[in-house]
Amino acid sequence: MAHRALILASCLFAGAATHLGGAAQASPDVALNGTFTARSDGLWATTNEIMVYQPDVVATWTVTSSCTTFQDCTGTVISDQGWTAELVYQSQRWKAAHVIEGWQRCPDGSTAPGEQTFTFWAARLDAPDRHDRLSGWDQTIGPSGACGVNRSLNVRMPFTLTRIG
Repeated sequence: MAHRALILASCLFAGAATHLGGAAQASPDVALNGTFTARSDGLWATTNEIMVYQPDVVATWTVTSSCTTFQDCTGTVISDQGWTAELVYQSQRWKAAHVIEGWQRCPDGSTAPGEQTFTFWAARLDAPDRHDRLSGWDQTIGPSGACGVNRSLNVRMPFTLTRIG
């Protein structure tokens, strides 16, 4: 009986090892390329963690990227709003960031920059259409101390990226 249990355990282990090895070798292509509509949803925006309506922002992005491995992907986002940002893939999420000069308006008429970061991902990595609609966050943070306030202005909105070409 012990001999049969040992044979069964050996077969199960071998099957699991084969299955895991096959899954590791068949990693999906994660490179993201094409033209997309980028939409930041102001209805669900938060300002310093308090719900505050912001106008929706809709732009067209041209995205190019390439991957040397499943975990090492880089690229570029070009927005029709006039900015370009580096694109990086980490922990199953894409991230692009750029600086918006004069983003925060102060009562005295001065301004402060904001760093806008888009973080987004596919809902299912194994879906054949995983690059057609991605979702995540658009977050812009101003510097602490701007406008004489020792707290960063932080605006965060839900974000979707939908393929159009």
